[in-house]
Amino acid sequence: MSARRLASLVLAALALWPAPLLAGPTRDEALRALDTANVDSRRQGARALGETGLMADLPKLAAVLRDADPLVRELAENAMWQVWSRSGDATIDRLFATGLEQMQARQGEEAVETFSEIIRRRPDFAEGWNKRATVYYLLGEYKKSLADCDEVVKRNPYHFGALSGYGMIYIQLDQPATALEYFEQALRVNPNLESTRQTIEILKTLLIQRRKDTI
Repeated sequence: MSARRLASLVLAALALWPAPLLAGPTRDEALRALDTANVDSRRQGARALGETGLMADLPKLAAVLRDADPLVRELAENAMWQVWSRSGDATIDRLFATGLEQMQARQGEEAVETFSEIIRRRPDFAEGWNKRATVYYLLGEYKKSLADCDEVVKRNPYHFGALSGYGMIYIQLDQPATALEYFEQALRVNPNLESTRQTIEILKTLLIQRRKDTI
């Protein structure tokens, strides 16, 4: 067999093998990447932390919400939500997925039961409280929703979603000044919440008008 023929057979055989999977950056590598001057590295790091990040990484991700690059900021925000949604327990994560499906199907009472079971089993899992707070809000159970928001921020002070949730509840309770305070807190954590920024301006206008009406 000629050398050329042998080389052709080897190349053909190699083509049949599946391509090796390229491993993404480890958690430590992703965290270091966030500090580099290279924007592509920061993007890769923020994206990777969505898969590998831990609650302990939230201060780092929160800082990246102020990155100069808008895509890095978006990826960091997405990564935070992904980190929040992982309990570290496969059974709890399956229950959590069921609760989300019930929310999407507008099965409020069933979703409350599911998230309550998650809370019973893993009271340290802040996102279980947050999702139950959301369901209570949708059901008009505002006091219960507020109580659950309290539990969220005790466990996760970076949860701009829960801080915005407070604002939404206080709007429903016709307490715009308190709502404004919470929306401003949410924006301080995540300055990329454009809808929250718009809501703040609306509330400021409303409060000015109410003051004028009392004069």
